Amino acid sequence: MNLPDLPALAEPGLAARVQHALDQKTKPLAALGRIEALALQLALIQGLERPALQEPQLVVFAADHGLSRRGVSAYPREVTPQMVANMLAGGAAVSVLARQQSLALTIADCGVDAPLAAGAVDLRIAAGTVDTSTGPAMSMAQAEQAVGNGMALVERLPGNALLLGEMGIGNTSSASLMMARLTGLPLADCIGRGTGLDDAGLAHKSAVLAQALAANATAQTPLQIGAALGGFEILTMAGSVIAAAAGRRVIVVDGFITTAAVALAQALRPGVLDACVFAHRSAEGPHARWLQHLHVRPLLDLDLRLGEGSGAALAWPLLTAACALLADMASFESAGVSNRE
Repeated sequence: MNLPDLPALAEPGLAARVQHALDQKTKPLAALGRIEALALQLALIQGLERPALQEPQLVVFAADHGLSRRGVSAYPREVTPQMVANMLAGGAAVSVLARQQSLALTIADCGVDAPLAAGAVDLRIAAGTVDTSTGPAMSMAQAEQAVGNGMALVERLPGNALLLGEMGIGNTSSASLMMARLTGLPLADCIGRGTGLDDAGLAHKSAVLAQALAANATAQTPLQIGAALGGFEILTMAGSVIAAAAGRRVIVVDGFITTAAVALAQALRPGVLDACVFAHRSAEGPHARWLQHLHVRPLLDLDLRLGEGSGAALAWPLLTAACALLADMASFESAGVSNRE
């Protein structure tokens, strides 16, 4: 599988110039806190002293999971195509937020177990993965196809920012399995309640995921892990992340499942994390642990656990604010304001 090279985002000269510009703004030193760090990150991603965000694209990657037939979710499998239809009709939370923030919304059907919905982008590989508790969720050929589909999608989209969303009943289970294998953490530390499982449901989910991890013990390379334990939407998203990072697009990461895609992309092509802004810390328990493992700090902590890209859309105004402050805020010299002594 051919993956693109990534640009080197660590440019000490550019970083120094941008930091100097931030330090000279009419404010106490570092008074805008993490917004200043965000502005610097956006400048380095784009390779510009004055980054600008243009035609942002919010993509919801949707697919079904074989594990959903094992009762690992509080919701039935049929909810995946129903929610895709709701998104396309404009009634889902991500649809509302995309409209509010003027984000172009794309729904990519990567393998929903239903006919292709009108208005969705056709990236279908199969009608959902197979039950990973008995073996790999997909073949290696399907895994490569999914990653390739994701890269090709981004190359067709305009703009310089990609916001990640997902939809797929059972995908928190796939994310938990991938987290355990990619991080080496105990499986129990990687499992949450997903769509709201009670204690009995959580115990059942844990037992099923333990079977899945044991059934795929030989999957060790990043692509093998994705094929054995992931979903079509997660691998397609990982491909999109790689292409976006290669094209110096800003990548806004939503919650637990999108973090799984980014972690896989980082394992496949180290360096993509530098292009990623993590929107929020999800209320899905393992997410905070995974963010710590990746050494990243999210912008928001609002107890969100919806997914869909909702957290990415809610964080978006912080990115536009960071760019505006860097570009338009006066310096002490230009404003004629006395600086620090």
